[in-house]
Amino acid sequence: MHSKTDIKTLIIKIGSSILSGNDLGLNTARIASLVYHIAKLKKTIPNIIIVSSGAVASGFKLLGFPSRPKDIVDKQASAAVGQARLIWTYEQAFAQYNINVAQVLLTKDDLSNRKRYLHARSALKRLLELGVIPIINENDTIIVDELKYIESFGDNDNLGALVAGIVDGDLLLILSDVEGLYTADPAKDKNASIIHKVEYINDDIMDSAGGSISSVGTGGMKSKIQAAKKALEAGCEVAIIRGMEPENIERFFKEDNVGTYFYQSVSSIKRRKFWIGYAAIPNGTIIIDDGAEKALLNNKSLLAKGIINVYGKFQAGAVVSIVNSSNKETARGKIRYSSTDLLKIMGKASSEIYDILGYKISDEIIHKDDLLIL
Repeated sequence: MHSKTDIKTLIIKIGSSILSGNDLGLNTARIASLVYHIAKLKKTIPNIIIVSSGAVASGFKLLGFPSRPKDIVDKQASAAVGQARLIWTYEQAFAQYNINVAQVLLTKDDLSNRKRYLHARSALKRLLELGVIPIINENDTIIVDELKYIESFGDNDNLGALVAGIVDGDLLLILSDVEGLYTADPAKDKNASIIHKVEYINDDIMDSAGGSISSVGTGGMKSKIQAAKKALEAGCEVAIIRGMEPENIERFFKEDNVGTYFYQSVSSIKRRKFWIGYAAIPNGTIIIDDGAEKALLNNKSLLAKGIINVYGKFQAGAVVSIVNSSNKETARGKIRYSSTDLLKIMGKASSEIYDILGYKISDEIIHKDDLLIL
Protein backbone atom coordinates (compact mmCIF):
# COMPACT_ATOMS: atom_id res chain seq x y z
CA MET A 1 0.00 0.00 0.00
CA HIS A 2 1.42 3.34 -1.08
CA SER A 3 1.79 6.16 1.40
CA LYS A 4 -0.16 9.16 0.12
CA THR A 5 2.95 11.28 0.67
CA ASP A 6 4.99 9.06 -1.68
CA ILE A 7 2.78 9.50 -4.75
CA LYS A 8 4.75 10.80 -7.73
CA THR A 9 2.33 10.16 -10.59
CA LEU A 10 -1.36 10.86 -10.05
CA ILE A 11 -4.16 10.30 -12.54
CA ILE A 12 -7.38 12.16 -11.74
CA LYS A 13 -10.51 11.01 -13.56
CA ILE A 14 -13.29 13.60 -13.63
CA GLY A 15 -16.72 12.50 -14.85
CA SER A 16 -19.37 14.44 -16.74
CA SER A 17 -21.64 14.61 -13.70
CA ILE A 18 -18.92 16.54 -11.83
CA LEU A 19 -18.20 18.97 -14.65
CA SER A 20 -21.68 19.75 -15.87
CA GLY A 21 -24.66 21.56 -14.46
CA ASN A 22 -27.01 18.81 -15.68
CA ASP A 23 -28.68 20.45 -18.72
CA LEU A 24 -26.88 23.76 -18.25
CA GLY A 25 -23.53 22.94 -19.85
CA LEU A 26 -20.26 23.20 -17.94
CA ASN A 27 -20.25 24.14 -14.27
CA THR A 28 -17.38 26.62 -14.59
CA ALA A 29 -17.40 27.52 -10.89
CA ARG A 30 -16.85 23.89 -9.92
CA ILE A 31 -14.16 23.46 -12.56
CA ALA A 32 -12.36 26.53 -11.18
CA SER A 33 -12.51 25.00 -7.70
CA LEU A 34 -11.27 21.63 -8.95
CA VAL A 35 -8.36 23.31 -10.70
CA TYR A 36 -7.51 25.28 -7.55
CA HIS A 37 -7.18 22.10 -5.50
CA ILE A 38 -5.32 20.23 -8.26
CA ALA A 39 -2.88 23.13 -8.62
CA LYS A 40 -2.17 22.91 -4.88
CA LEU A 41 -1.47 19.18 -5.27
CA LYS A 42 0.97 19.92 -8.09
CA LYS A 43 3.31 21.52 -5.53
CA THR A 44 3.92 18.13 -3.89
CA ILE A 45 2.97 15.66 -6.64
CA PRO A 46 5.15 16.36 -9.70
CA ASN A 47 3.25 14.33 -12.28
CA ILE A 48 -0.50 14.85 -12.66
CA ILE A 49 -2.71 13.71 -15.52
CA ILE A 50 -6.41 14.50 -15.84
CA VAL A 51 -8.74 12.10 -17.64
CA SER A 52 -11.74 14.29 -18.29
CA SER A 53 -15.18 13.48 -19.60
CA GLY A 54 -17.55 16.28 -20.45
CA ALA A 55 -17.21 16.94 -24.18
CA VAL A 56 -20.79 15.98 -25.05
CA ALA A 57 -22.15 17.42 -21.81
CA SER A 58 -20.34 20.67 -22.59
CA GLY A 59 -21.34 20.91 -26.23
CA PHE A 60 -25.00 20.06 -26.54
CA LYS A 61 -26.18 23.24 -24.82
CA LEU A 62 -23.91 25.35 -27.02
CA LEU A 63 -25.62 23.85 -30.07
CA GLY A 64 -29.08 24.61 -28.75
CA PHE A 65 -30.14 21.10 -27.72
CA PRO A 66 -32.37 21.20 -24.60
CA SER A 67 -30.81 18.02 -23.18
CA ARG A 68 -28.15 15.44 -24.03
CA PRO A 69 -29.05 14.30 -27.57
CA LYS A 70 -29.86 10.69 -28.34
CA ASP A 71 -28.99 10.83 -32.04
CA ILE A 72 -25.42 9.66 -32.68
CA VAL A 73 -24.57 12.41 -35.17
CA ASP A 74 -25.86 15.06 -32.76
CA LYS A 75 -23.69 13.55 -30.03
CA GLN A 76 -20.67 13.67 -32.34
CA ALA A 77 -21.37 17.31 -33.14
CA SER A 78 -21.82 18.08 -29.45
CA ALA A 79 -18.52 16.37 -28.66
CA ALA A 80 -16.66 18.34 -31.32
CA VAL A 81 -17.93 21.69 -30.07
CA GLY A 82 -17.85 20.71 -26.41
CA GLN A 83 -14.27 19.40 -26.42
CA ALA A 84 -13.02 22.78 -27.63
CA ARG A 85 -14.93 24.58 -24.88
CA LEU A 86 -13.85 22.02 -22.27
CA ILE A 87 -10.12 22.30 -22.95
CA TRP A 88 -10.36 26.12 -23.19
CA THR A 89 -12.02 26.19 -19.77
CA TYR A 90 -9.25 24.05 -18.27
CA GLU A 91 -6.56 26.10 -19.98
CA GLN A 92 -7.93 29.39 -18.65
CA ALA A 93 -8.33 28.00 -15.13
CA PHE A 94 -4.83 26.48 -14.89
CA ALA A 95 -3.25 29.62 -16.37
CA GLN A 96 -4.11 31.36 -13.09
CA TYR A 97 -1.46 29.12 -11.47
CA ASN A 98 1.06 29.25 -14.34
CA ILE A 99 0.42 25.63 -15.24
CA ASN A 100 0.35 24.55 -18.88
CA VAL A 101 -2.10 21.92 -20.05
CA ALA A 102 -2.08 19.68 -23.13
CA GLN A 103 -5.04 18.13 -24.91
CA VAL A 104 -4.62 14.42 -25.71
CA LEU A 105 -7.48 12.67 -27.52
CA LEU A 106 -7.21 8.89 -27.73
CA THR A 107 -9.13 6.04 -29.30
CA LYS A 108 -9.18 2.36 -28.48
CA ASP A 109 -7.64 1.72 -31.88
CA ASP A 110 -4.71 4.00 -31.01
CA LEU A 111 -3.80 2.00 -27.93
CA SER A 112 -4.56 -1.38 -29.51
CA ASN A 113 -1.60 -0.83 -31.81
CA ARG A 114 1.50 -1.69 -29.79
CA LYS A 115 3.71 0.88 -31.55
CA ARG A 116 1.20 3.71 -31.08
CA TYR A 117 0.68 2.63 -27.48
CA LEU A 118 4.40 3.09 -26.84
CA HIS A 119 4.39 6.42 -28.69
CA ALA A 120 1.55 7.59 -26.45
CA ARG A 121 3.58 6.54 -23.41
CA SER A 122 6.63 8.48 -24.63
CA ALA A 123 4.60 11.62 -25.37
CA LEU A 124 2.82 11.57 -22.01
CA LYS A 125 6.05 10.95 -20.11
CA ARG A 126 7.71 13.89 -21.88
CA LEU A 127 4.79 16.21 -21.13
CA LEU A 128 5.05 15.28 -17.46
CA GLU A 129 8.79 15.95 -17.48
CA LEU A 130 8.02 19.43 -18.84
CA GLY A 131 5.63 20.13 -15.98
CA VAL A 132 2.54 20.02 -18.19
CA ILE A 133 -0.77 18.52 -17.05
CA PRO A 134 -2.08 16.37 -19.94
CA ILE A 135 -5.87 16.41 -20.18
CA ILE A 136 -7.01 13.19 -21.81
CA ASN A 137 -10.37 12.27 -23.28
CA GLU A 138 -11.63 9.73 -25.76
CA ASN A 139 -12.17 11.22 -29.21
CA ASP A 140 -15.97 11.12 -29.04
CA THR A 141 -16.34 12.91 -32.39
CA ILE A 142 -15.14 9.84 -34.28
CA ILE A 143 -15.76 7.03 -31.76
CA VAL A 144 -19.38 6.13 -32.44
CA ASP A 145 -19.21 2.94 -30.36
CA GLU A 146 -18.58 4.80 -27.08
CA LEU A 147 -21.53 7.08 -27.71
CA LYS A 148 -23.71 3.99 -28.12
CA TYR A 149 -22.19 2.35 -25.03
CA ILE A 150 -20.77 -0.59 -26.98
CA GLU A 151 -17.08 -1.18 -27.77
CA SER A 152 -14.33 1.35 -27.20
CA PHE A 153 -12.75 2.14 -23.85
CA GLY A 154 -16.32 1.75 -22.59
CA ASP A 155 -16.09 4.91 -20.50
CA ASN A 156 -13.45 7.19 -19.08
CA ASP A 157 -13.12 5.14 -15.90
CA ASN A 158 -11.51 2.41 -17.97
CA LEU A 159 -9.57 4.95 -20.00
CA GLY A 160 -8.20 6.26 -16.69
CA ALA A 161 -7.07 2.74 -15.78
CA LEU A 162 -5.33 2.33 -19.14
CA VAL A 163 -3.58 5.68 -18.72
CA ALA A 164 -2.45 4.56 -15.27
CA GLY A 165 -0.84 1.53 -16.88
CA ILE A 166 0.72 3.54 -19.69
CA VAL A 167 2.48 6.05 -17.42
CA ASP A 168 3.21 3.76 -14.43
CA GLY A 169 0.80 5.67 -12.21
CA ASP A 170 0.89 5.48 -8.42
CA LEU A 171 -2.73 6.48 -7.81
CA LEU A 172 -5.88 6.74 -9.92
CA LEU A 173 -8.24 9.14 -8.16
CA ILE A 174 -11.78 8.81 -9.52
CA LEU A 175 -14.07 11.74 -8.78
CA SER A 176 -17.64 10.51 -8.57
CA ASP A 177 -21.05 11.91 -7.69
CA VAL A 178 -21.23 9.57 -4.68
CA GLU A 179 -19.03 9.23 -1.59
CA GLY A 180 -17.48 5.95 -2.70
CA LEU A 181 -18.41 2.27 -2.83
CA TYR A 182 -21.27 1.21 -0.55
CA THR A 183 -22.31 -2.19 0.75
CA ALA A 184 -25.54 -1.70 -1.25
CA ASP A 185 -27.20 1.00 -3.32
CA PRO A 186 -27.78 3.80 -0.77
CA ALA A 187 -30.69 5.09 -2.84
CA LYS A 188 -32.51 1.80 -2.28
CA ASP A 189 -31.13 0.57 1.06
CA LYS A 190 -31.09 2.95 4.02
CA ASN A 191 -28.75 0.58 5.87
CA ALA A 192 -26.08 0.79 3.18
CA SER A 193 -22.71 1.89 4.50
CA ILE A 194 -19.58 3.07 2.75
CA ILE A 195 -16.65 0.68 2.32
CA HIS A 196 -13.51 2.69 3.06
CA LYS A 197 -10.85 0.11 2.18
CA VAL A 198 -10.85 -2.72 -0.35
CA GLU A 199 -8.03 -5.24 -0.50
CA TYR A 200 -9.49 -7.75 -2.97
CA ILE A 201 -12.00 -7.12 -5.75
CA ASN A 202 -14.18 -10.22 -5.55
CA ASP A 203 -17.76 -11.07 -6.55
CA ASP A 204 -19.16 -9.48 -3.39
CA ILE A 205 -17.46 -6.20 -4.23
CA MET A 206 -18.77 -6.33 -7.80
CA ASP A 207 -22.29 -7.07 -6.52
CA SER A 208 -22.09 -4.03 -4.25
CA ALA A 209 -21.29 -1.87 -7.27
CA GLY A 210 -24.52 -2.42 -9.17
CA GLY A 211 -24.62 -0.80 -12.60
CA SER A 212 -26.10 2.67 -12.42
CA ILE A 213 -25.35 5.27 -15.09
CA SER A 214 -25.71 8.99 -14.54
CA SER A 215 -27.90 11.18 -16.75
CA VAL A 216 -24.92 13.01 -18.25
CA GLY A 217 -22.24 10.30 -18.23
CA THR A 218 -21.73 6.74 -19.43
CA GLY A 219 -20.15 5.13 -16.38
CA GLY A 220 -21.60 3.72 -13.18
CA MET A 221 -20.02 2.30 -10.03
CA LYS A 222 -19.54 -1.10 -11.65
CA SER A 223 -17.36 0.42 -14.37
CA LYS A 224 -15.32 2.14 -11.68
CA ILE A 225 -14.66 -1.19 -9.94
CA GLN A 226 -13.70 -2.79 -13.26
CA ALA A 227 -11.33 0.11 -13.86
CA ALA A 228 -9.91 -0.28 -10.36
CA LYS A 229 -9.13 -3.94 -11.06
CA LYS A 230 -7.19 -3.03 -14.19
CA ALA A 231 -5.27 -0.21 -12.55
CA LEU A 232 -4.34 -2.40 -9.58
CA GLU A 233 -2.91 -5.02 -11.92
CA ALA A 234 -0.71 -2.27 -13.37
CA GLY A 235 0.57 -1.47 -9.88
CA CYS A 236 -1.55 1.67 -9.50
CA GLU A 237 -3.76 2.03 -6.44
CA VAL A 238 -7.22 3.53 -6.80
CA ALA A 239 -9.53 5.77 -4.80
CA ILE A 240 -13.12 6.82 -5.43
CA ILE A 241 -14.24 10.03 -3.75
CA ARG A 242 -17.12 12.45 -4.13
CA GLY A 243 -16.07 15.18 -6.53
CA MET A 244 -19.10 17.43 -6.21
CA GLU A 245 -17.21 19.14 -3.40
CA PRO A 246 -13.71 19.72 -4.86
CA GLU A 247 -12.21 20.24 -1.40
CA ASN A 248 -12.55 16.47 -0.97
CA ILE A 249 -9.43 16.17 -3.12
CA GLU A 250 -7.33 17.79 -0.41
CA ARG A 251 -9.25 16.00 2.33
CA PHE A 252 -8.38 12.66 0.76
CA PHE A 253 -4.66 13.35 1.01
CA LYS A 254 -4.86 14.72 4.56
CA GLU A 255 -7.40 12.42 6.21
CA ASP A 256 -8.21 8.73 6.46
CA ASN A 257 -11.58 7.27 5.50
CA VAL A 258 -12.39 9.74 2.73
CA GLY A 259 -14.05 7.75 -0.04
CA THR A 260 -13.08 4.19 -0.92
CA TYR A 261 -9.42 3.19 -1.26
CA PHE A 262 -8.42 0.13 -3.30
CA TYR A 263 -4.90 -0.78 -2.34
CA GLN A 264 -2.32 -3.05 -3.85
CA SER A 265 -2.42 -6.54 -2.33
CA VAL A 266 -0.83 -8.53 -5.18
CA SER A 267 2.18 -7.95 -7.38
CA SER A 268 1.63 -5.98 -10.58
CA ILE A 269 1.82 -7.54 -14.03
CA LYS A 270 4.34 -6.74 -16.75
CA ARG A 271 3.60 -3.77 -19.01
CA ARG A 272 3.38 -6.01 -22.07
CA LYS A 273 0.78 -8.27 -20.44
CA PHE A 274 -1.21 -5.20 -19.41
CA TRP A 275 -1.30 -4.09 -23.04
CA ILE A 276 -2.35 -7.57 -24.22
CA GLY A 277 -5.13 -7.85 -21.66
CA TYR A 278 -6.57 -4.36 -21.58
CA ALA A 279 -5.39 -2.16 -24.45
CA ALA A 280 -5.26 -4.45 -27.49
CA ILE A 281 -8.49 -5.17 -29.38
CA PRO A 282 -8.93 -8.96 -29.83
CA ASN A 283 -8.87 -10.07 -33.46
CA GLY A 284 -10.70 -13.31 -32.80
CA THR A 285 -11.98 -15.76 -30.20
CA ILE A 286 -10.78 -19.17 -29.06
CA ILE A 287 -13.10 -21.50 -27.16
CA ILE A 288 -11.31 -23.79 -24.69
CA ASP A 289 -12.37 -26.81 -22.65
CA ASP A 290 -12.45 -27.08 -18.86
CA GLY A 291 -9.06 -28.75 -18.67
CA ALA A 292 -7.38 -25.98 -20.65
CA GLU A 293 -9.06 -23.33 -18.50
CA LYS A 294 -7.81 -25.02 -15.34
CA ALA A 295 -4.29 -25.11 -16.80
CA LEU A 296 -4.37 -21.40 -17.66
CA LEU A 297 -5.58 -20.53 -14.17
CA ASN A 298 -2.58 -22.49 -12.85
CA ASN A 299 -0.13 -20.38 -14.88
CA LYS A 300 0.26 -22.82 -17.76
CA SER A 301 0.38 -22.15 -21.48
CA LEU A 302 -2.46 -22.92 -23.90
CA LEU A 303 -2.00 -26.05 -26.01
CA ALA A 304 -3.87 -27.10 -29.14
CA LYS A 305 -5.46 -30.06 -27.38
CA GLY A 306 -7.55 -27.78 -25.16
CA ILE A 307 -9.07 -25.75 -28.00
CA ILE A 308 -12.69 -26.54 -28.91
CA ASN A 309 -13.35 -23.93 -31.60
CA VAL A 310 -11.96 -20.83 -33.29
CA TYR A 311 -13.89 -17.74 -34.43
CA GLY A 312 -12.65 -14.91 -36.62
CA LYS A 313 -9.78 -14.58 -39.06
CA PHE A 314 -6.38 -13.59 -37.73
CA GLN A 315 -2.69 -14.05 -38.33
CA ALA A 316 -0.01 -15.35 -36.00
CA GLY A 317 0.93 -12.62 -33.53
CA ALA A 318 -2.61 -11.29 -33.14
CA VAL A 319 -4.24 -10.81 -29.75
CA VAL A 320 -7.27 -13.04 -29.22
CA SER A 321 -9.97 -13.52 -26.62
CA ILE A 322 -10.01 -16.85 -24.77
CA VAL A 323 -13.50 -18.00 -23.77
CA ASN A 324 -14.42 -21.01 -21.62
CA SER A 325 -17.13 -23.61 -22.23
CA SER A 326 -19.63 -21.42 -20.33
CA ASN A 327 -19.04 -18.58 -22.82
CA LYS A 328 -17.19 -16.44 -20.27
CA GLU A 329 -14.02 -14.63 -21.30
CA THR A 330 -11.22 -16.10 -19.21
CA ALA A 331 -8.12 -14.51 -20.68
CA ARG A 332 -6.54 -12.71 -23.60
CA GLY A 333 -3.32 -13.68 -25.28
CA LYS A 334 -0.99 -13.26 -28.22
CA ILE A 335 -1.43 -16.20 -30.58
CA ARG A 336 1.42 -18.11 -32.28
CA TYR A 337 -0.62 -19.65 -35.11
CA SER A 338 -3.11 -18.23 -37.61
CA SER A 339 -6.83 -18.96 -37.40
CA THR A 340 -6.57 -21.08 -40.55
CA ASP A 341 -3.93 -23.31 -38.99
CA LEU A 342 -5.64 -23.40 -35.61
CA LEU A 343 -8.78 -24.87 -37.18
CA LYS A 344 -6.60 -27.73 -38.44
CA ILE A 345 -4.77 -28.48 -35.18
CA MET A 346 -7.37 -27.67 -32.50
CA GLY A 347 -8.03 -30.63 -30.24
CA LYS A 348 -4.82 -32.33 -31.40
CA ALA A 349 -1.76 -33.27 -29.37
CA SER A 350 1.28 -31.01 -29.69
CA SER A 351 3.22 -33.92 -31.17
CA GLU A 352 0.85 -33.94 -34.18
CA ILE A 353 1.25 -30.28 -35.17
CA TYR A 354 4.19 -30.77 -37.54
CA ASP A 355 2.57 -33.69 -39.35
CA ILE A 356 -0.65 -31.69 -39.88
CA LEU A 357 0.81 -28.30 -40.83
CA GLY A 358 4.22 -29.22 -42.21
CA TYR A 359 5.83 -26.83 -39.73
CA LYS A 360 5.81 -26.19 -36.01
CA ILE A 361 6.51 -22.88 -34.27
CA SER A 362 6.12 -24.25 -30.75
CA ASP A 363 4.05 -26.62 -28.64
CA GLU A 364 2.31 -23.63 -27.10
CA ILE A 365 -0.51 -21.96 -29.01
CA ILE A 366 -0.32 -19.09 -26.54
CA HIS A 367 2.64 -19.03 -24.18
CA LYS A 368 1.90 -18.12 -20.57
CA ASP A 369 4.19 -15.09 -20.91
CA ASP A 370 1.90 -13.77 -23.67
CA LEU A 371 -1.32 -14.30 -21.74
CA LEU A 372 -3.31 -12.39 -19.13
CA ILE A 373 -6.04 -13.96 -17.00
CA LEU A 374 -8.99 -11.56 -16.72
